[in-house]
Amino acid sequence: MSRIRIAARHNLPTLAKTGSYYVIHICVAALVAYAVTGNLIASLTLSLLEPTVQAVAFFFHEKAWERALRRRSDAAHPRAEPVPVP
Repeated sequence: MSRIRIAARHNLPTLAKTGSYYVIHICVAALVAYAVTGNLIASLTLSLLEPTVQAVAFFFHEKAWERALRRRSDAAHPRAEPVPVP
């Protein structure tokens, strides 16, 4: 199995959350850009470019938070050291 498929399966909840965030962000960005510019082409361009960059950043932001929470949890609950057998 390819590394991309393995990564996608491992990160499915985060990818789904990122995808839904992306769709909402595009809609909001298109409305705001159109309200500011009054230009449909400019608003569509901005609404696709900026949320795409944000979605990628959001994915890595979520992964960083997961890692930080995991480290905090590991520090609070250290694993028992194995007892050497004589």
